[in-house]
Amino acid sequence: MGIRVYKPTSAGRRGMTVSDFQEITKGPRSAPERALLRPLRKRAGRNFRGKITVRRRGGGHKRRYRIIDYKRDKIGIPARVEAIQYDPNRSARIALLLYADGERRYIIAPLDLTVGDSVLSGPDAEPRVGNAIPISSIPQGTPIHNIELQPGRGGQLVRAAGTSAQVLAKEGSYVQVRLPSGEVRLISQSCFATVGQVGNVEHGLVRIGKAGRNRWLGRRPSVRGSAMSPRDHPHGGGEGRTPIGMPSPKSPWGKKTLGKRTRFNKRTDKYIVRRRVSKKR
Repeated sequence: MGIRVYKPTSAGRRGMTVSDFQEITKGPRSAPERALLRPLRKRAGRNFRGKITVRRRGGGHKRRYRIIDYKRDKIGIPARVEAIQYDPNRSARIALLLYADGERRYIIAPLDLTVGDSVLSGPDAEPRVGNAIPISSIPQGTPIHNIELQPGRGGQLVRAAGTSAQVLAKEGSYVQVRLPSGEVRLISQSCFATVGQVGNVEHGLVRIGKAGRNRWLGRRPSVRGSAMSPRDHPHGGGEGRTPIGMPSPKSPWGKKTLGKRTRFNKRTDKYIVRRRVSKKR
C-alpha cells in the first residue's frame, strides 16, 4: 500500500499521483463476484423527483454497485478472506469473504487484513482485526469502524478509507465513542462494530493532477460565486475583485454558509457528549 508518482511527461502528469494497488488481489479473484453486483443508475445529483439537490455532479465512468454486508449478521459462522478488491463506489477497499456454509459476502477491508485471514461475527468473537462484535465486548482504546447506531440496522458510521473511531469509556447501557471528526458520542452497548482501522489509509494523499480525472469520477467544475453576476450569486458583481461581503458569506440562495451550523436534530442531541465544533456558531 503506497503512492505511485508519475513522471512529468505532460502538464497533466506533473504532480499526479495514484495508489499503487499493492493490496489488491491479482488473478481470477481480482474480478468482482457476479452474484454481489447490481446495476447503478446515474442520477447526477438529482433526488427522486428529478430535482438537482447536489450541484456539480454528472458524467463519470460507468459503475456497478457491490453489495456490502454492513450488518455482519452471520453470527458464529467463521469466514476466510478470499480476496481484497477495488470498489469504484467508495474510497476504501473491500474484502470478499467465503463463509463456512459456502456463502460469499463483501465487507469493508480493514487495515492489515490479508488474504487467508479468518474473521468472525458475534459476541463470542475475539476483539481482533476484521471481527464484528458488540461494542460492550471491545476493550477501551481499541480502534473500530463500521459502527451501528441502532442494533441490527447495520454499520452507518466510520466507513471511509483510513478512518477509525475509538472506544473511550462505558457507562450504563452506553459506550462513549470518539469519532474521526473529534465528536464524542454515546452508542448503545448492544450495537455491533468492526475491530480495526479502515484500510487504504493513504487515500487522502492522492493528487488528482488534472481536471479530466475529476470528470471520470463524476465531478463537474465548480465556479466561484465572486466570479458570477449579482443575479446568479450574492457574492457576484462589482468592479474588479471584491470581498465576499458582510455580515457573512452566503450560498447562491442567500443562506448563511462557511461555518453556519446545519445540524438541528433535537431527538439525538442527548447522545452527543462533546461536539466536534463549538455550539456558539
